[in-house]
Amino acid sequence: MSAAHVPLATTRSATGIPTGRLAVWWVLASEIVIFGGLLAAYVMFRLHHPHWHAEASHTNTWAGGFNTVVLLTSSLFAVLAHQAALRGDGPRAARLLYATIGGAAIFLLVKAFEWSTEISHGFTLFRDTFWSFYYTATGLHGVHVVVGMILMTLIAADARRDRNLHRVELIGTYWHFVDAVWIFLFPLFYIAR
Repeated sequence: MSAAHVPLATTRSATGIPTGRLAVWWVLASEIVIFGGLLAAYVMFRLHHPHWHAEASHTNTWAGGFNTVVLLTSSLFAVLAHQAALRGDGPRAARLLYATIGGAAIFLLVKAFEWSTEISHGFTLFRDTFWSFYYTATGLHGVHVVVGMILMTLIAADARRDRNLHRVELIGTYWHFVDAVWIFLFPLFYIAR
């Protein structure tokens, strides 16, 4: 890695933790507060609305399950990309990040199919509070998927030229968080009926 391509912040470590890693964990801590608050509110509402079980029966469990497998597979690609980056193999890390992006794109396509089917059957944002939570939580998660895709595209372009390979770990950490959020959303909105 050429020193000319290393940002100044990368060389700083005031806490003993690399600045980039600390920044990612700081962002994820704030994300945990956002998703944690949203999901805690959902659970509290659900306990007092027994009819939500009937509403949840209209979500597509097969599509949600398929998307779970897709995201877990994309996480595996992110881990392999990190391993390649640790070995200094930027081009391979980039290819694996592109595979991760492909998984994210498949996830979004399936989610778009789900939403369009549900909306066409009358399960809109304002049908019931259950659907308001459903579209808010899965939509917010979808935004994080899109952000991850954009960041991975930028980082993969750098990694392909063996530049800033430490960022492969950082985006991998973010991507695992996005997957972990889905692991909570899937049972709450698709399985618990």
